[in-house]
Amino acid sequence: MKLLTSEDLIAAGYDPGPAFKAMFEKIDEYQARGISDKKYALKLLKRDFAPPPPKSVMREKAIRFSEAILPESKEEKVNVAVVRKKMTELLKTPVIARGAIMPDACPAGKATADIPVGGAIAVENAIIPSAHSADICCSMFATFYEERSSVSKEMDALVTSTRFGPGHRHLDDLVDDPVLDEDVWNNRFLYGMRDRAHAHLADQGDGNHFAYMGEVDVTPEMLAMLRLTRHGDLADSLSPKKYRVLVTHHGSRSLGAHVYKRGQAVALKHVARKGQHIPAAAAWIDAQSPEGRDYWDALQYVARWTKANHRAIHRRFLERIGSRAVAEVGNEHNFVWQRGDMFFHGKGATPAWKDPDGRPQLGLIPLNMAEPILLVLGADQEEFLSFAPHGAGRNLSRTALRKQFRDEASRRHAIEKGTDGLDVRWFCGQPDLSETPIAYKNARAVKAQIAHFGLAEVVAEIRPLGCIMAGDVPKPWLREKELTPKQKRQIEHRKDRRKTRQELHDEW
Repeated sequence: MKLLTSEDLIAAGYDPGPAFKAMFEKIDEYQARGISDKKYALKLLKRDFAPPPPKSVMREKAIRFSEAILPESKEEKVNVAVVRKKMTELLKTPVIARGAIMPDACPAGKATADIPVGGAIAVENAIIPSAHSADICCSMFATFYEERSSVSKEMDALVTSTRFGPGHRHLDDLVDDPVLDEDVWNNRFLYGMRDRAHAHLADQGDGNHFAYMGEVDVTPEMLAMLRLTRHGDLADSLSPKKYRVLVTHHGSRSLGAHVYKRGQAVALKHVARKGQHIPAAAAWIDAQSPEGRDYWDALQYVARWTKANHRAIHRRFLERIGSRAVAEVGNEHNFVWQRGDMFFHGKGATPAWKDPDGRPQLGLIPLNMAEPILLVLGADQEEFLSFAPHGAGRNLSRTALRKQFRDEASRRHAIEKGTDGLDVRWFCGQPDLSETPIAYKNARAVKAQIAHFGLAEVVAEIRPLGCIMAGDVPKPWLREKELTPKQKRQIEHRKDRRKTRQELHDEW
């Protein structure tokens, strides 16, 4: 049996050709010397026969992408210019066939080829981990239920049902779910992460993740539309009346972040053999390779885990208020979906296509905490890869926004104005200006662009009543500490001494 095969040499970066004969003679020599370790043999071979440097495989010119966005203000135009630059960098990647940007498009990073929020791409037989981001399966989930008490009391129950902020649930307060017992933990991308997955159940994290309480009027017209579009299962669960609705928004927490980290490492290793000058954000995994199949399986598990996470929070909430779920709706918007040989990647993009039976996808599009969440039916606009926006997006970064409100009074006024009339809770204690309505694009304009480009059809609006977000995590080292009695006496003593010295100086 040969120590190294032609496939091994090609995988190591050598081009098939006449040089293989001399290389195999050298390999036979290694084997005769008793070398049996492939990795060591390859190391020696690279010393004796340096592989040629890989050639650049990136396109010289990016393929075109479609735009479902109408920038109006100066800030919006600057924002979209950066988005276009990032998409142009990304769409030089040879495995990407098409691209599109949604009405909520905004930059998501500074690295070359970083896919923007509101960006969508169609990739041929490959998965690009950075195009779904570390927040794998960031998603929406809504439960319709009948109200049991006041908004304030139900919000109190919601606070105790979920968790926000860095870290994970306390180990004495873990939440169980059958999803943890699935036989998936030998997958190379999930190995050793069961405890991590357990610690983050019923945990929403921070940033723009939220738990939103709203209400919706289910009308006969809405039910007729659902039945007409073959969503009779949902229509049959509802009656023409007003319902409360709990909507949660979060991703796969630390579990997904580590799956992404492992996937990105494999992608970088894969493209290093393909060519030079491939940006890290464009690195891909061959979907038909063993690694690609394992990564796809891991992504599917992460999706199931995230849905279980949503349901755990909703279940705990409903138990606390003594209610039950009447109906459920949910969708991912940071993920990868396979359609034929094409892998559709969305970074903050809501699937809006029709399933193989022609039934349009149901989706939830939040705008901001003070605006309704839209329940939509996908319009399957092929020009825009059959996606819709995942929200309202930003025109300014968090830092740039905070610079406009430097003093405490102006920040407090902006927060109070944006949340007036709503029961808004900040789980970590400190309001976060960058998550209030002022931080996001104009909700009405985004909704109008959904209609203008025919991305989706709104069938209902879930009106806001209250919202929980992480908020700013208090930083103890930045707080003004209470002085001890001894420190107060020392300050007074120094003041007296300065006063005495000044009086003596004046007399002199």
